[in-house]
Amino acid sequence: MKPGTRALGIAESTDEASGRCVFCGAVVRADRVVDGIAFETGTVGALDATDAVRSLFETALREDVRYVVLSGVAPAWFNLLDLDALAAAAGRPVIAVSYESSPGLELALREHFEGDALAERLEIYDRLPSRQRIDVNGESLFVRVVDEGETPSEVEAARVVRAYTPTGGRPEPLRVARLAARGARTWRARREG
Repeated sequence: MKPGTRALGIAESTDEASGRCVFCGAVVRADRVVDGIAFETGTVGALDATDAVRSLFETALREDVRYVVLSGVAPAWFNLLDLDALAAAAGRPVIAVSYESSPGLELALREHFEGDALAERLEIYDRLPSRQRIDVNGESLFVRVVDEGETPSEVEAARVVRAYTPTGGRPEPLRVARLAARGARTWRARREG
């Protein structure tokens, strides 16, 4: 991958005391140069994460960004991301990365939600593509990929994740977005507290 190829990494940091979370979108080049940062907020336990990420697209998703990389699919206490809607809005591959093996979210969703809240989450969750395990720098990551208008390619997703993960097991766009989201959440909590 060329050093200047850009990815938009999106991660969040939750403030349980306020019931809000901060999403950060970080544009990072393959050579690890950070090329842009944007922020948005969401609600813990709601279903507004997809809208928050789409709003980040308006600020951070430029023409030169080739990939969108998300940290998981259920940020802010099951505020599920609709990968199909995000891929359609982005017009480029969307890759969700998780860091642990799991039997899935369905049992947890059924344990914590009921009625319409459960039905909405299950509808989003059931449409997610299956997770594929990839090994990166001796660590196992799990990816889901949606590519608007094309057959999703796990091979391409693995290539992208590896290209943006020079060390350890967290792709650089997600590492930067996570750090910035935490910093913004801490700043906001102090300012409002």
